[in-house]
Amino acid sequence: MCAMASMTLGQDAVDFIDDDHLTALTHTPQDAAAVRDVIAKSLDKQPLTVEETARLLSAESPDLREEIFTAARQLKRDVYGNRIVLFAPLYIGNDCVNDCQYCGFKRSNPDAIRRTLDHDEIRQQVRMMEAAGHKRLIAVFGEHPRYDAAYMADCVRAIYDTKLPEKHGEIRRVNINAAPLDTEGYRLLKQANIGTFQIFQETYHHATYAALHPKNTRKANYLWRLDGPGRAIDAGQDDVGIGALFGLHDWKFEVLGLVSHAMHLQQRHGCGPHTISFPRLQPAAGVSLGGYDFVDDESFKRLIAVLRLAVPYTGLICTARENGQLRREVMEFGISQIDAGSRIEIGGYTLAGDSQVMEREQFALGDIRPLDEVLRELLQDGYLPSFCTACYRLGRTGEHFMEFAIPGFIKRFCTPNALTTLVEYLSDYASPETRAAGDSLVAAELAKLPDGPQKVELVKRLETIRQTEKRDLYF
Repeated sequence: MCAMASMTLGQDAVDFIDDDHLTALTHTPQDAAAVRDVIAKSLDKQPLTVEETARLLSAESPDLREEIFTAARQLKRDVYGNRIVLFAPLYIGNDCVNDCQYCGFKRSNPDAIRRTLDHDEIRQQVRMMEAAGHKRLIAVFGEHPRYDAAYMADCVRAIYDTKLPEKHGEIRRVNINAAPLDTEGYRLLKQANIGTFQIFQETYHHATYAALHPKNTRKANYLWRLDGPGRAIDAGQDDVGIGALFGLHDWKFEVLGLVSHAMHLQQRHGCGPHTISFPRLQPAAGVSLGGYDFVDDESFKRLIAVLRLAVPYTGLICTARENGQLRREVMEFGISQIDAGSRIEIGGYTLAGDSQVMEREQFALGDIRPLDEVLRELLQDGYLPSFCTACYRLGRTGEHFMEFAIPGFIKRFCTPNALTTLVEYLSDYASPETRAAGDSLVAAELAKLPDGPQKVELVKRLETIRQTEKRDLYF
């Protein structure tokens, strides 16, 4: 598709982002009583309106901010327990027709080393990921004619077909991070059995979006991108993920943009986003970072806590863009998914050593620790690492997931399935130190579960995994 033709796409989309209204809401005056009313609504597990979210963002006094963090911690425990879902990215190709000013993959970047993995190279990368213990990945593509829906579907099938039998290695869930597609494109990927299709708007502010995405590029079409997740849902895609790149515009505006987007998807398409991401702008080879609106650590923590309260049942992802210590902090009050053992160079999983090759990356990572080290820290901090993919394969996705999740029934499945996938990891991949920490946590989690038939069956399955070659036992 030529750039000019792409400008007509999205003409039927609804532009639900009112810049003036959202900007005015970022200046909402603090009202302690109103903030506490909003917190109470959130703790009742009700999604917040944009105006209510703005009330939380208006809290400037230390006491009110701490009340927001305390509420976010409680809501995180109530909805997700102590589980943290683990995944890793697989960058397939960095050819790109766009020229986003902040991106290392932009077409005008002379420093970028361009590469697209062929199917043999994809399989090599996947085997390395499986050897480390990964079960879930997200495949990432630049925007280029060669990366059409049929090509992405072929890549997905190659990933699923790649096994490591000697270590029980297999990828059970492939998500996609790519440019928005038309309806038929989403259907092709659905047939390839993808999980979540993730599209980041980057910035919801129209003028900033236009300034950073040149007119003669595909990505210049704001509405085509904004409507991408909704088209995916209408095409039958079960789960979609949205996100904004924090640092391009005022962070409070972007939070309100994300909540507006989540509300729009729920109201117009019948299902809100499965995940929300909020990466911060990071250095990249060939990119100047002067003049951007960087988000400091304290504001970053605030926006995560506010999002946790605003969208109680939406997964929040904190990627390895952030350093390990900060990720450790924000998991307590908001985060439900992280990547670990990540390499974002094209072909990075088969490179020797753990140094980063900036010219092959879209941006710099802040946490490049191996999966086993990250997982061991989670265990020592009392979290239950999960590689579970059961809901996706049993149809508990999209609207159906919400039917289970909102009443809290999902807890009947999430802890048992997290435990079976953790014991798989401990049996097949873990270092002795991680295995010891994991065995202790598994015992503690079992002790907390109520006695009954399901617990008896769970204990039986855990022993089956430990003592036999059987794997992938889920509820």
